[in-house]
Amino acid sequence: MQLTQAHQEYWRRNLNLTLVLLAIWFVSTFVMGFFARELATINFFGWPLSFYMAAQGSMVIYLVIIWYYARAMKRLDEEYGVAEGED
Repeated sequence: MQLTQAHQEYWRRNLNLTLVLLAIWFVSTFVMGFFARELATINFFGWPLSFYMAAQGSMVIYLVIIWYYARAMKRLDEEYGVAEGED
């Protein structure tokens, strides 16, 4: 099946959004964990930053990523006319 220019643009923008959010997820999960000892010298609300990121920070970032992805995809779907219709 041949994709139209609009389909290709939609999927390119979808892929770019996914890759950016995946990079943020990777940094907040693995890079923060890798540099945990160095981050322990930074205080965040009285706690070492590495402890805060493990206890709460990463989860907050995950929720923001999910919220932003849903919002951005809804907007993108509406822009390209592929949004689910309201009955």
